[in-house]
Amino acid sequence: MGTSNPELTLKVSATDRASMDRQLDIAVTAARARAMRERRRGILVTRHGHDSFTVALSDTVPFGLTRERDDW
Repeated sequence: MGTSNPELTLKVSATDRASMDRQLDIAVTAARARAMRERRRGILVTRHGHDSFTVALSDTVPFGLTRERDDW
């Protein structure tokens, strides 16, 4: 089974908490919209450092869920 949709990975980097929260909300909203169209993958938010995150659709997260993990 191939995929016709390119991967969605959004990078978020911020210097202050308010900006980080805002950017994460925007990224998760965009990922959620994409997930709703696909209806097969969930959202994985990964923290790479105190000010660096990625938000991506993931086959390891069931559709309808958002999971967080630390990778630092």
